[in-house]
Amino acid sequence: MAVVRDVLEVTDPLWAPAIAPVTEHVEFLRKLRPGFEVPYVDPMHSVEECQILSLFSNTGEASPQGFVWAGDDAAATRLLGLQYQLGLRPEWIMPWNTHPWFTPGEANGKLTPDQVQAGLKPLLALLKLLPRASAIVAHGPEANRLAQMLLKTSNPLIWRRGLKVYKARSLHGRAFAGSKERQTEWLIEMGKAYADAMARAGLQIRRA
Repeated sequence: MAVVRDVLEVTDPLWAPAIAPVTEHVEFLRKLRPGFEVPYVDPMHSVEECQILSLFSNTGEASPQGFVWAGDDAAATRLLGLQYQLGLRPEWIMPWNTHPWFTPGEANGKLTPDQVQAGLKPLLALLKLLPRASAIVAHGPEANRLAQMLLKTSNPLIWRRGLKVYKARSLHGRAFAGSKERQTEWLIEMGKAYADAMARAGLQIRRA
């Protein structure tokens, strides 16, 4: 088995040491619900270096690339631009979906309370894989609902890390439909949330 894993690490970036535990988590979630799709996390992220979790209200379709994303190409571009401005490196963050499962080729649509609830155990299991994560930026109402649910659990991981949740707007769909001026305001507010999370973690913020 060790030889097989060594080969996979060379041939498939998803099994590189920095992301392999998350890949194993995704594989487990796929086995729980055969026939459903669970996006992987891009291997540019890192379980050891991650300090901030970006939690998305994944109401749209899964990414064609097979990775967790902010909702669509425009949303992903917005978030990448924001992270670049702050100097927030990919290994410092970890993207995740409120409801990990998708029906292939279909949008989730507005998540039901049961779907949000179903995301709690997978989220907690993910956090256990991220020893330095101490903040969650929850994009959209479903993500914020799940994050608040998490804070109410009695798991010692929550208070031991001083986990803080930041409520943020979704980056895609009607949630981000507005004038350029309004979108700029929303991105500024979002940037403040990420900047505060970075400061709490001792991460250096890029100054203009």
